[in-house]
Amino acid sequence: MAKRLELRLGAAGDALDRFEAAWNRRLEGGRALPLAVLTLPDLPALVKELSPARWALVARLRAEGPLSVYELARRLGRDYKNVHTDVKRLVELGLIERRGAAAVAVGWDAVRAELRLSD
Repeated sequence: MAKRLELRLGAAGDALDRFEAAWNRRLEGGRALPLAVLTLPDLPALVKELSPARWALVARLRAEGPLSVYELARRLGRDYKNVHTDVKRLVELGLIERRGAAAVAVGWDAVRAELRLSD
């Protein structure tokens, strides 16, 4: 089964949506799986946290597998310090993960975004 991260905008404490998704999955005959959700407060926060450069970093890691930050910066043609800063933040957000002492990787098969226009 694919390992998926759900990306949402809204209140970080919105556990009801997570409960509803798990409930619907069980009703459809699926296993009760932990739901991985990254909730950001609003669209400006999403754009800040997942800038085009950061998204390119995630895509490169997903396509090429675990890499050191140095090798990732080299392959992206970006400054090491900036890539290091982006990697640190993406690890904090849970979009990428550390593997061993030096490598980082994407642990997700898919990131699904839900952007609601209103509550």
